[in-house]
Amino acid sequence: MNVFITAGTADYLSSIKKKHSQEHMILMNGMENALLLHETEENTVFSQPRKYEVLDSAGALTDHGFVVMNNIPVTDEGRPIFEYRFKNRAGLIEKEPGFIAIRVLRPLNSDTYVILTVWETQQDFSNWQNSQSFSKAHAKKEGAAAEQAPQKTIFSGSSYVTNYAISEE
Repeated sequence: MNVFITAGTADYLSSIKKKHSQEHMILMNGMENALLLHETEENTVFSQPRKYEVLDSAGALTDHGFVVMNNIPVTDEGRPIFEYRFKNRAGLIEKEPGFIAIRVLRPLNSDTYVILTVWETQQDFSNWQNSQSFSKAHAKKEGAAAEQAPQKTIFSGSSYVTNYAISEE
């Protein structure tokens, strides 16, 4: 499965979504911009999208919800380690109240992975951030391997989070 994302004004992106109503597209409105996400096994209709391969997923992207995108730049050398961690995640988030979907997205034309989660409400996301499953999922891995040598960072820059509301139209 692939995910393609393009940015623009909400009105313009809405017109693209309507024109291609047979495609699975999600319109997301943010504080400063809007995004249109196209999830497909095929090619996208977007001319210059951000391109991703879905590494892991749970739940269905729906026409409602609060979207949190954790954007994480990863070095070329760090990609296998980063992907291993997400492919072997505990899956606790799926059991959280208000959880709708997750997509772990491998970038095809940049170094920035995206961990996209969808929640019923912003409060559901906040509740998860304060939960034990969040603490477990984000705990530093310790043990003999961690003690052997100083950790080289696998990150090529600082991560950042963007939030959106899915537009139902």
